[in-house]
Amino acid sequence: MPLIEPSSYRSPAWLRNGHAQTIFPALFRRLPLVTRYRQRLELSDGDFLDLDWNTDRHADRVAILTHGLEGTSANSYVQGMAAALVRTGWDVLAWNLRGCSGEPNRLLRSYHSGVSDDLKSVVEHALATGRYRRAALVGFSIGGNLTLKYLGESPPDSRVDRAVVFSVPCDLGASSRKLEYRSNRLYMQRFLDTLGTKIREKIARFPGQLHDHGLCGMRTFEEFDEAYTAPLHGFANAKDYWQRASSKAFLPNIQTRTLLVSALDDPFLSAECFPHEAARTNPHFFLETPERGGHLGFVSFNRPNEYWSEARALEFLE
Repeated sequence: MPLIEPSSYRSPAWLRNGHAQTIFPALFRRLPLVTRYRQRLELSDGDFLDLDWNTDRHADRVAILTHGLEGTSANSYVQGMAAALVRTGWDVLAWNLRGCSGEPNRLLRSYHSGVSDDLKSVVEHALATGRYRRAALVGFSIGGNLTLKYLGESPPDSRVDRAVVFSVPCDLGASSRKLEYRSNRLYMQRFLDTLGTKIREKIARFPGQLHDHGLCGMRTFEEFDEAYTAPLHGFANAKDYWQRASSKAFLPNIQTRTLLVSALDDPFLSAECFPHEAARTNPHFFLETPERGGHLGFVSFNRPNEYWSEARALEFLE
């Protein structure tokens, strides 16, 4: 029964609120860039992915980091994890989802919350170097969702022997509805603003192939996914996308030792996003649910510039 109870995380007294834990690192955590060497991976469909490596690559094990919705490899939660991994003898590859590296991707399609085929390409590319005897996957938010989906679709290369994911909306429909709450309006609008900017750029680059379906008036992910995510990526509608891209259905099939950490006060996650049954029945899948931590928060100051989530990942990966 790999349910890890109780969690070892203890929130600072002044951050005992899910919103505060979510917002504080995004606004105030500043870290040097660890993954400074950029490599472009050309894909078979004519598009590309930008991969960011730590500059001093010399280890025989690599951790592949996947950021969250509308994030980049430069986000503080990615770079904090990268610094902790490099410090303990890992090489790090932090990749950018299509259109998230600072340069628009080439195709009409972009990325979505279950684009596990792109992660598969990144893993295969890293292992094809022949340098690494071990590989681990670390995912954040939707990066965690597509990591879990990738692991559950089919067993990966045997060198991929561990995975850790944080704050995962493994039921995309339930999480999307949770983000419609009044208390989450700030997050929802921020996501829709940046997603809308990318859609407008594509409308300009692909005249006649994409149209403005009331972007300015959209207030929910369902509206956006119905108009854009689903049709651009081969789904019938938003609900079909949520169902097929959610990692929850793939958890029973995971055969790689995997830890999911999601805080119970995460403002992005509903009860459906805490897969207790999968953890009870799959000996390879571990679930840890701290009472506090928010969404990609887990703020702590036990080690300079290192959060609890980073120490917890290192512990599990070792």
